Amino acid sequence: MAEKKEITGLIKLQIPAGKANPAPPVGPALGQHGVNIMDFCNAFNEKTKELQGTLTPVVITVYKDRSFTFITKSPPASTLIMKELNLSKGSQEPNKNKISTISFQQCKKIAEIKFKDLNCHTLEQASEMIAGTAVSMGIEVLR
Repeated sequence: MAEKKEITGLIKLQIPAGKANPAPPVGPALGQHGVNIMDFCNAFNEKTKELQGTLTPVVITVYKDRSFTFITKSPPASTLIMKELNLSKGSQEPNKNKISTISFQQCKKIAEIKFKDLNCHTLEQASEMIAGTAVSMGIEVLR
């Protein structure tokens, strides 16, 4: 049985895929835990190169010997919605100004990408969660 390493830190960041560098927020977050920043940047950029530029959440586990492991998650729902609809940002007043429309089929497509990171049991529930995010961004959902 493998020896269990002692965890000294858990760091959660959102970094553009394939573009991690030692500048903030990556450098300071990892530096305070004594992690080799360039080792992380190179490993992260290699793992996420196919998503190039898409905002990607990452959870970094730092161990007592200053080694680390990391898990990448799927991009935020709002980022995927904006990419799907070619928008640069959501509405400033989502309850008053609707800026676009999205079909429930498009919500389902995004839900398939996000499903493993969502707290739900069926694709239908995941699609409803994505639709809720769209509404909160000022996007009308067409059913």
